[in-house]
Amino acid sequence: MIGYGGDWNPEQWPEEIWTQDVALMREAGVNQVSVGIFSWSLLEPVEGGFAFGWLDRVMDLLAGHGIGACLATPTASPPPWFGHAHPEALPVDADGRRLHHGSRQGFCPSSPIYRDRALRVVERIGERYRGHPALRMWHVHNEYGCHNARCYCDVSAAAFRDWLRERHGTLDALNDAWGTAFWSQRYSSWEQILPPRATPSFTNPGQQLDFRRFSSDALLDLYRAERDLLAALAPDVPATTNLMAGAHWDMDYWSFAKEVDVVSTDHYLIGPDPHIDLAFAADYARSLGGGRPWVLMEHSTSAVNWQPVNRAKRPGELTRNAVQHLARGADAIMFFQWRASRAGAEKWHSAMLPHAGTATKIWREVTGLGALLRATAEVTGSTVRAETAILLDHASVWAQDHPAQPTGELKPVEVIKSWHAELWKQGVTCDVVHPEADLSGYRLVLAPALYLVSDRGAAALERFVAGGGTALAGPYSGIVDEHDRVRLGGYPGAWRDLLGVTVEEFFPLEPGERLPLSGGGAGTVWSETAHVTTATVLDTYVTGEPAWTRNAWGEGAAHYLTTLPVGDDLAGVLRAVCAEAGVTASGIPGVELVRRAHPDGPAYLFAINHTGDAAVVGTTGADLFTGEEVTGELTLPAGEVRILRLAP
Repeated sequence: MIGYGGDWNPEQWPEEIWTQDVALMREAGVNQVSVGIFSWSLLEPVEGGFAFGWLDRVMDLLAGHGIGACLATPTASPPPWFGHAHPEALPVDADGRRLHHGSRQGFCPSSPIYRDRALRVVERIGERYRGHPALRMWHVHNEYGCHNARCYCDVSAAAFRDWLRERHGTLDALNDAWGTAFWSQRYSSWEQILPPRATPSFTNPGQQLDFRRFSSDALLDLYRAERDLLAALAPDVPATTNLMAGAHWDMDYWSFAKEVDVVSTDHYLIGPDPHIDLAFAADYARSLGGGRPWVLMEHSTSAVNWQPVNRAKRPGELTRNAVQHLARGADAIMFFQWRASRAGAEKWHSAMLPHAGTATKIWREVTGLGALLRATAEVTGSTVRAETAILLDHASVWAQDHPAQPTGELKPVEVIKSWHAELWKQGVTCDVVHPEADLSGYRLVLAPALYLVSDRGAAALERFVAGGGTALAGPYSGIVDEHDRVRLGGYPGAWRDLLGVTVEEFFPLEPGERLPLSGGGAGTVWSETAHVTTATVLDTYVTGEPAWTRNAWGEGAAHYLTTLPVGDDLAGVLRAVCAEAGVTASGIPGVELVRRAHPDGPAYLFAINHTGDAAVVGTTGADLFTGEEVTGELTLPAGEVRILRLAP
């Protein structure tokens, strides 16, 4: 069964609406909902005083209608009494301003008071509902760090120092890692160390990077505390927390993924080609779980409420978006939220049941999607197999975020997404992988923007290429170690031998500047003065210096770009390395083709037409929704989707 539903917030509505809701859920095919996410102030209206009667009735109503509950812990939004009684537990920003109650995420992650009060309400919820027939999963917290990833208060400072002691061991090791001999920053006692608060000039890069790591770990520790408490009470109930893969970069999601029973994520459309960005986010979510099926905990039926222009989805777009996530490994398709709110900060956020009710485009598509998911239930548990991987490390993104860089125009996330987008256009399904992972199962590995890489990560790519793989590294990759210290002897330090290239100097370009290449393309944003040692030059700047190189290494080869080609120029490079690696590219322009398969069972083709014209796809199989047999060619109408069980 494919999970289908969304956030249900019955506490926003009179109880007579609740029975209408569950009846409409059944009509739409909803089989699970998330409840209780932002209900702390109703569950504990006064400190220490609990009121569970309304949630008892909600859970019983769901159970009576055969709908499962992803029961949330409400700890993402402390109630007004918390900030009033414990102002010292509210977050402080880098400028020293204490933030106040009035939105969400209003707590210091290192506060022992917050932790105590949060675990108290979690324990009460766990004790009360651990055996309830509606309970399917614990939904711990909500979108950790999305609005409050870092706190700079004195409590956080003390916790940061404890974290640094554990990471570095001694002050001498910390001073070495941070390079504190520069600007007279050497520490002579732990008590002198603070979070990177506002200063007259640049903060120390090593300090900033470690504080980002600490802040992520502080939130992860809160997740573990809630999860462990619930696991002790209900060991057979899985737990997760909804990440924001592809959109939120303040948390180390590789660390979070190791701690959840199933990866879940939220995704909302952004950018000029939102369906391509969606594919990246879905591939990233799948990869976080090591390729296992995952849960799409939230996405939107139409417009959101937080963008400068909140575009409504066109007819058919809701279905295409949902099936994209399903194609790329999701086993549950859920929305924020079930019924559109009448009041509050997200009253203009679309929902499964809109303000206008059931006589609407959204409701027709919601019920149609429910029918489609019921008909395709057999894909549940199948997985996606990718031949290509993109390397991504949050620590590298954080390190490159420091303002004292050669240029602010080389934005790592944008580069990574642009390379993934070109692969999408060519019909190449791609995983997103941590640099230290085992890469042996891939044909092609890309490092578009990996400024920081550890020795272990550097060695992993070398082993992959030596074993017969093909790699492509983008400019400004392999430059620093895990402490953000420059690797000496010539760039790109970590992979100088692997790539057969030594770079002596960077030459960033002005915005809009393009450097013509001998092969007819152009480079943007960045250039380097490079010298080949063992590599072969495949393209040059018109000045004759290397722009694209290839180096044989063991049984494989490693390519390197000293500039940033874009558009057709980047597509040409990726097409060439895919061909060399033997990667299958099955693209039809604007048509998304992705395969899932059971280990010892059938395979499925998901075909999604994002264009305004019909397309023809060569395939043979059976349409899971209509039962139609397809032999040789599938005609895919404009804007529509098909899911086929492929012929053996």
